[in-house]
Amino acid sequence: MNHGKTQSSGATDAGSAGSGSGAPCWVSLTSHDLEASQRFYGAVLGWQWRPAGAGDHFRIALADSAPVAGIAVLPALRQTGVAWTPYFAVPDADKAAARARERGGTAGVGPLRLPPGRVALLSDRHGATFGIWEGESFGRWEPWRRAAPAFITLHTRDAFDAAMFYGGVLDWASDRPGSCEVEYEADEVLLRSQGLVVARLESGESDTAPDPSVRPHWQVTFLVDDVPGCARAARRHGGSVLEEGEHEAVLRDPDGARFTVVAAAGPPAERQR
Repeated sequence: MNHGKTQSSGATDAGSAGSGSGAPCWVSLTSHDLEASQRFYGAVLGWQWRPAGAGDHFRIALADSAPVAGIAVLPALRQTGVAWTPYFAVPDADKAAARARERGGTAGVGPLRLPPGRVALLSDRHGATFGIWEGESFGRWEPWRRAAPAFITLHTRDAFDAAMFYGGVLDWASDRPGSCEVEYEADEVLLRSQGLVVARLESGESDTAPDPSVRPHWQVTFLVDDVPGCARAARRHGGSVLEEGEHEAVLRDPDGARFTVVAAAGPPAERQR
């Protein structure tokens, strides 16, 4: 059953560096069981699948033939745990990884070659995991994100300190052409690319909380047509519902990866959280 909402554009499948420098350019799930993950997300979000062209350990999720997300099962990724992770576009993965380490972050995996580009999994200095991607974007993902976006939010101890870290690693608010803009609003930070809000950084999480769900982390959210339908499908297919409201639900897949679904027609304030 397709509970997701995706508007297809007329863009071609040719890869392009559509995302601005330092902007989110992809979301991916690390999984222990590729087939089980495909069944779960196919049932909950209505995705179809195709090989990623990088071996048997990767799959690309499709909605209306547009690439929307990836799933990876690799021995090198097992140490990172099962989670949804946003990736940011960088011109040089080695330099970005080095900048992260210089600023107190860590490099968990890579940089390593993953055609058609290079990838690394990093953690910021408060422990939130994120990825960097050097290379062409995944075909029509950028038009899909603009039409029916997956948006991301960093929950962290200090959003302003985090903005300094990511700004230094990803060249936010720099003179680089296509650089993302940073905007401070009340107690959060907005990241804009080409005028659009593409990420939010919010304060409040604890670095030392015993519950991993309240430690600093990036939250990936998908817009859907039917939030209750997604929640029911998650329960039926071995997942769980951590929080549920009329317009929003926090779900967990059978491997433990958390993600959020928000009603595409819900209140704007909720869609942009």
